[in-house]
Amino acid sequence: MNREEHFTSWANEATPQLRRIARLLAGDFHIGEDLLQDVYAKMYAHWPRIQDPSAYARRALANTATSRWRSRSHRHEAVRDVDDHLAGAEPSQPLLDLEQRADLLAVLRPLPPRQRAVIVLRYLDDRSDEQVADLLDISVGTVKSQASRALARLRQALPDPVEDPSRPTPSGPRTSSPSLVDWTRS
Repeated sequence: MNREEHFTSWANEATPQLRRIARLLAGDFHIGEDLLQDVYAKMYAHWPRIQDPSAYARRALANTATSRWRSRSHRHEAVRDVDDHLAGAEPSQPLLDLEQRADLLAVLRPLPPRQRAVIVLRYLDDRSDEQVADLLDISVGTVKSQASRALARLRQALPDPVEDPSRPTPSGPRTSSPSLVDWTRS
């Protein structure tokens, strides 16, 4: 198998999960797609030297998303409204509905880039503290402190479901993944 076939095969398998991560890191469907395409271009150029493509891609997405928001040219970019594909839910890990996706992005969007990257990788991509630290090239302690700060901010932004009876609850069975409210309450 040549370089292009090997890369294409890997990318076809990895795209659904990486697309979801990119969209959540960016907080926007279209910007997330751009981030993923930028990462794929970088990866293809370095493909023969990449040992763990999935780890490389996650790290590159987090770094690219952080760099993009630090860049002066993107600092005042308006975030568009949610569309049907914004959160990038895939059938293997569905979000309950469009409203839940919008809620998730709305609470993640104000987090600083590193905190957002830690939350997305740690809780939404189900990585351990050690894996997140390795992907972001930071210490485990930094992952824990960034997660703690982000969760504290999210607790303030999210209503307590017990105290807010007006907040609708899903009528169907819950998915196996906990909601963002569950993560902030633990």
